[in-house]
This record gives sequence, structure tokens and C-alpha cells, in this order.
Amino acid sequence: MMLLITYDVSTHDENGDYRLRRVAKLCMNYGQRVQKSVFECIVTPAQAIKLESELSSVIDSSYDSIRIYRLGGDYASKITHIGAKKPLNLNGTLIF
Repeated sequence: MMLLITYDVSTHDENGDYRLRRVAKLCMNYGQRVQKSVFECIVTPAQAIKLESELSSVIDSSYDSIRIYRLGGDYASKITHIGAKKPLNLNGTLIF
């Protein structure tokens, strides 16, 4: 299934930059960054639960927010891309 993850982490306190980096790093472990605070992640149901738990443990819920959209297995038909930065095929081979 595909998850679309968006986040807004406040950096106005002393731990904000740390939380912001941790959220981004966790998301990078599961998918690709498509915009500054937006990730597309192809995961199993178990991985989705684990990722959500990990993200919840990193943020300060008084200041930060994360939105997770479950696009399911038929995600390709639900995404329209317009403009620069061509999307990657997440099911294909990724070489960095």
C-alpha cells in the first residue's frame, strides 16, 4: 500500500530542529521525499503501523502534526503529477 505522509514540525523551541530531522529520516527509511515535508512510502500493513508508532514517539504533539493518507494498492490511479521533478517508479529499482 502507499502512504502519503505530510508533516509540520515546529522549530521554534530548542528541540524542534532535532524532531524535524528525525521525522524526515524516519520517512526516508520507508519511502521517497516528493516535496520538502511530503513523502510517498510503499509499505506493508505492519510497516505502516510501525512507522506511525515511530513518528508518534518523535514529535511533540503540542506543537507538531503529521498527516498520513492511505492511498492503498491502486495508488497510481489516484496520483496526478503536474510540473517539474518527475516522479520515480516506487515499484522499480531505485539507484542512489
